[in-house]
Amino acid sequence: MSRVSVISSGSWGTALAVVLINNGHSVRMWSHSPAEAENMNKNRKSEFLPGAELPGALYVTTDAAEAAEGAEFFVNAAPSKFTRSALERFAPFLAGARAVITVSKGLEERTLSRLSEVISEIAPEARVAALTGPSHAEEVVRRIPTACVSASAYPEAARDAQNLFMNQDFRIYTTGDIIGAELGGALKNVIAVAAGISDGLGYGDNTKAALMTRGIAEIARLGCAMGAKHETFGGLAGIGDLIVTCTSMHSRNRRAGILLGRGKTLDETLGEVRMVVEGVDTARAALLLAEKHGVSMPITKEVNEVLFNAKEPRRAVLDLMLRDKTTETRQ
Repeated sequence: MSRVSVISSGSWGTALAVVLINNGHSVRMWSHSPAEAENMNKNRKSEFLPGAELPGALYVTTDAAEAAEGAEFFVNAAPSKFTRSALERFAPFLAGARAVITVSKGLEERTLSRLSEVISEIAPEARVAALTGPSHAEEVVRRIPTACVSASAYPEAARDAQNLFMNQDFRIYTTGDIIGAELGGALKNVIAVAAGISDGLGYGDNTKAALMTRGIAEIARLGCAMGAKHETFGGLAGIGDLIVTCTSMHSRNRRAGILLGRGKTLDETLGEVRMVVEGVDTARAALLLAEKHGVSMPITKEVNEVLFNAKEPRRAVLDLMLRDKTTETRQ
């Protein structure tokens, strides 16, 4: 049995805390909200996972030191835009951990950093791993069979995460390509917004298949330019995560896109979804990275135009369709 501190009490952090407890580990979870912590401890419910009963062994606190006490492993589940501020609270405790595992899927917009890079900046001695793949919290907490990948430049950290989380319902593979794994998990959210826009416009399966296929192509182009392995994007962290996020109504990125396609403004959309939509926060960072590395990402560019420049979604689709002729395999 290991002692684990889970940072952030949103849907994914809570679902993974349940997995860890079911695997026999001792878990303390940190929440930024006193009311949320009290509700979870008292009523054994999470507002982000309706219908799920939280195990009695899960303890939630707003005190970072209390959440970190005795922890061998830390799991960062804070959304990308809050990862730095959340992890800074835990900085004094991270250096001695066996591993810090980030499970959030995004980029830090200000620095264009992957979240493992943010953690390494805050805690240079920490061995950082990333857990990613096609995994909706709503299904994981119900023990629906799921497969993910644990990625790290430190093989022992990747194996530690594998050993912590893996069970008969939650299969974990390992990889050394943390760059590709994190970029696949972050950038697929942007393509999922595009897939949702397509649905909101009333387009069909042909359109979504084209978006997903060309989407993984541009994700892989950027990833390889940043040092990732191309084969990573054909696996769970790439096409696997893209499929589930573009097709499921559990996906808040797809739901946001549907609302945008139906004519809602960005503010109206975010107000209706009511949860962090990582694809919105990642879209700008992805486009800046594409420009920095000289990589063509036309779908990402059009998503940015719709999100931030009020471009009419049908016009964005038309502009994608009327781009210059090219070959499919052009890098």
